Amino acid sequence: MDELQDVQLTEIKPLLNDKNAARNFQDFDCQEHDIETAFGVVHVTMRGTPKGNRPVILTYHDIGLNHKSCFNAFFNFEDMQEITQHFAVCHVDAPGQQEGAPPFPSGYQYPSMDELAEMLPAVLTHLNLKSFIGIGLGAGAYVLSRCALSHPDLVEGLVLINVDPCAKGWIDWAASKFSGWTTNIVDIVLAHHFGHEELQANLDLIQTYRLHIAQDINQDNLQLFLTSYNSRKDLEIERPVVGVNETIAKTLKCPALLVVGDNSPAVEAVVECNSRLDPTKTTLLKMADCGGLPQVVQVRHTLALPWHLGGTEPFVLLALKPPSLFPQPGKLTEAFKYFVQGMGYMPAASMTRLMRSRSHSSSSVGSGESSRSRSHASTHGEGSVGTPEGIDLQAAPQTMEVSC
Repeated sequence: MDELQDVQLTEIKPLLNDKNAARNFQDFDCQEHDIETAFGVVHVTMRGTPKGNRPVILTYHDIGLNHKSCFNAFFNFEDMQEITQHFAVCHVDAPGQQEGAPPFPSGYQYPSMDELAEMLPAVLTHLNLKSFIGIGLGAGAYVLSRCALSHPDLVEGLVLINVDPCAKGWIDWAASKFSGWTTNIVDIVLAHHFGHEELQANLDLIQTYRLHIAQDINQDNLQLFLTSYNSRKDLEIERPVVGVNETIAKTLKCPALLVVGDNSPAVEAVVECNSRLDPTKTTLLKMADCGGLPQVVQVRHTLALPWHLGGTEPFVLLALKPPSLFPQPGKLTEAFKYFVQGMGYMPAASMTRLMRSRSHSSSSVGSGESSRSRSHASTHGEGSVGTPEGIDLQAAPQTMEVSC
């Protein structure tokens, strides 16, 4: 532990600005699909070709965004190409939220959050996909979580950014009703994404998203999506306790990485979600000096990053290289790399920007692609790494709560 040092990064800058916002919102090498489901038509964009038996990476955006404004900057980021060369990417837009979406007819009943989750199996069937690793933000994180609870066989892992597992309480509901009477929907959505400090300080980023929400998203459709999210049910997940409820507890069965910026308005909700999940399969990544969109904003500094590989396997302790090696949003990219590696889908040779500390474990590093079961991938998959020296596994907590 004494060998690890804090690293100071130079500044925070938005990945989006007037000069590069248009490029970052673009799709490259994509195929678009409008897929009919039992709950309506959903717009899907595929990047790349599925690789054998590997899952696809499936994304779901938050309110006020679509897949382009939520994830394209992240997936067009240079270091993400190291991951996407191994996976196809499937971007799902909530009904009516895609770019150029027409307004819904009068009287249209927008799907509930549960119904949005139930659209995803039909998407996979239509595209002949077997399973996915999900990345969701806010409302999208809720939809992916609901899908994983209902269809655990389809979901191999989840990266949940700003996830809120709770139903909207009556006080929150009343406050949102009041704010809806006094504030326009753009301001409501911005307050959902960004904390007060970020709204005041990060003006370039806020203006970019203000214009996007106001001009690129159909406002009536957005109101329907917002209302659906505000009417969500509690996920009703609970932490399994050995000897008490481990066989009956309702919780996510797949590995989960929870992500939140420490200046995000979603901090309390994400911490609550972490407290309800299986500690042997969950990591909470709290990003220092970071706001509501961790996939867009670069953080200033980091501490050593421990990483739990899932199940009862050891965790890995990581140290960061110099600041110049971390253009935005490098840190979330690196965390995602290790998440995927821990599932057995990326070799250790692909890890270029984080140094693994020396290990005394005899865990092996595999190199070939092979068909693997969920249990194999979560305990001893390709690229698994052992415990750093000097760490007492008996004293180490099972849930990794990480600041970076």
